[in-house]
Amino acid sequence: MDSVTASDRSSYQSPLADRYASRAMLTLWGPQERYGLWRRLWLALAEAQQSLGIAIPDEALTGMRAHLDDIDFDAVAEYERKFRHDVMAHVHAFGDVAPEARKFIHLGATSCYVTDNAELILMRRGLGLLRAKLLDALDALSGFAREWKDVPALGYTHLQPAQLTTVGKRATLWMQDILLDLEDLEFRISSLPFRGVKGTTGTQASFLSLFDGDHAKVRELDRMVCATMGFATSIPVSGQTYSRKIDAQVLGVVAGIAATASKFSGDIRMLQAFGEIEEPFEKNQIGSSAMAYKRNPMRSERIAALARFVLSLEPNANQTHAVQYFERTLDDSANRRLAIPESFLATDAILVLLQNVVRGLEVHPARIRRRVDDELPFMATEELIVRFVRAGGDRQEAHEIIRGHSIAAARAVKDGAARNDMLERLAADPAFGVPLEDLQAVAEPARFVGRAPQQVEEFLEEHVAPWLSCERASVDQEEVRV
Repeated sequence: MDSVTASDRSSYQSPLADRYASRAMLTLWGPQERYGLWRRLWLALAEAQQSLGIAIPDEALTGMRAHLDDIDFDAVAEYERKFRHDVMAHVHAFGDVAPEARKFIHLGATSCYVTDNAELILMRRGLGLLRAKLLDALDALSGFAREWKDVPALGYTHLQPAQLTTVGKRATLWMQDILLDLEDLEFRISSLPFRGVKGTTGTQASFLSLFDGDHAKVRELDRMVCATMGFATSIPVSGQTYSRKIDAQVLGVVAGIAATASKFSGDIRMLQAFGEIEEPFEKNQIGSSAMAYKRNPMRSERIAALARFVLSLEPNANQTHAVQYFERTLDDSANRRLAIPESFLATDAILVLLQNVVRGLEVHPARIRRRVDDELPFMATEELIVRFVRAGGDRQEAHEIIRGHSIAAARAVKDGAARNDMLERLAADPAFGVPLEDLQAVAEPARFVGRAPQQVEEFLEEHVAPWLSCERASVDQEEVRV
């Protein structure tokens, strides 16, 4: 295969690599990391075979250890043109630099020994990178929720004004989705099995022959390689490959993260349209090439765009698993080379954007209060009826009076009135007889947020703090085009 250099602008460049994903995730899924893992897997296999009695000389292992990362990709490409087989190309290239190990490299193994086991390692590490970024976003939202926990805001059901919530309480809904993703991530990271040392069709026949029929040594070989590569267990049985259902399970978690971010981004886009909360906008940023005044929620829109891509890949994995006939078919290979890395790269890019947005959210309390004031008199009608009855009035009469004035006030607002004057209309109606000051006291926004402020504090203390207190990997704060 001819390689394309990163500086070759005459060929297609993936936007995930060129614009969006972080350096850490790009490095993880890059060829150096993947094929370096292949060499480490071959070394682990040879070391375990030697310790179990196979006559592999020490100098062979020393030669392998000395050349784990100095991969001659030009030589590999030449071998692949010759053999039309990527694994054998790497076997020969490794043997060229470690000639004393040549005849022991890949001994008893099938290609999936390196391809599948490396893929599982990469996926587990990728989940760890996503976990770190999720925790960073959770930390930022934690501070945001606490800062704005008491500020009343319109809550919505069916995209229509419902009852009041608070700005901080709404943020806890975003955070709860992140916590659910983190729980899924933790389970998948901790339970992800290794393929291990299973042979051509999963029967371990080649290794049983290598150890002269000693079943115990074959089982120990699998256990030793597993432990060397940092896995507690290998999949109990396999065909030539590990079950592709595992890919579907992993991409399900990854897609869940993308869905969480997309839901958040949709809320931010609507809140920015309302003028209540805006994503960050840099000093020299241009919102529109034609409309100079525009401040578009482009980060949130990009989250939504990338999330749709990730969500489209999740069912792909189940479809691949569904057609893996018997011990395996090769129609998974080219598909997985695209679907798995790009799911991780796109979700990583989503979380880079998410981190940026949540750390730069701009809240506009005056606009939030104005929108509350436009709707609150309608929401306070039950309290107003109670106040009328306490003053000696009839409940049904109060309902009719309020209904008439609320309809008139709503119509006035829709026809261009500057504000909702329903309370003034009621105070001026002799049939209602409740002073304006009393009506305004009833319609104080803080009376209508329920336990929202307390819920924020309880949620942060009881559910978020334990996650944030965990030791976690540092988050790469590199410059990424957001």
